[in-house]
Amino acid sequence: MTVLQRMLDTGVVAVMRKTTPETIIPIAQALRDGGVTSLEITVETPKVLTLIEKVKDELGDEVMVGAGTVLDAETARAALMAGASFIFSPTVREETIEMTKRYGAVSVAGAFTPTEILTAYEKGADMIKVFPASIVGPRFFKDIKGPLPHIPLMPTGGVDINNTSDYIKAGAVAVGAGSTLVKQADQITDNYLADLTNKAKAFIEAVEKGRNER
Repeated sequence: MTVLQRMLDTGVVAVMRKTTPETIIPIAQALRDGGVTSLEITVETPKVLTLIEKVKDELGDEVMVGAGTVLDAETARAALMAGASFIFSPTVREETIEMTKRYGAVSVAGAFTPTEILTAYEKGADMIKVFPASIVGPRFFKDIKGPLPHIPLMPTGGVDINNTSDYIKAGAVAVGAGSTLVKQADQITDNYLADLTNKAKAFIEAVEKGRNER
């Protein structure tokens, strides 16, 4: 199964910021145990390349790890060389998409308007991240699916357990969940990890609910 297909099957991408080499593996394992196996680590995170390498080395194919908030092709290449399986960008940059596809990875470009969405897809992005989705809500996805039914859309920004099924029902193929899933904590305890697994399960169930209600 391809990376893209695995991302689409689970339907949830965990967006992680401020993780550390000491916390990344327990967090990744807790997410995996809850069914969330697509992990996006944003590039402003200190030692992000080390984090990507660590997840890749220690968890292998159990999870898929990629880089997020990638603004240019140079950063994309560095992340890909570290083992990233996908690259998320907040904007449409043709050079970043080209670099990602050159190395056989999944490109997810950020867009907001119908023109940006179509442009990103035509430039080779595999999936389009609509950001910030909280501004437009699920109805936007239903309306966009009319003229652009062939383009896979994923909301990010303001996605939580209460609106995930609505986004999926409206036509989104997956959701990106940040602090509503992986909440930053000063200390990683057993209770924190158990709660993280439960939240991951809840997001997966919300995606399934949305798909069943289409």
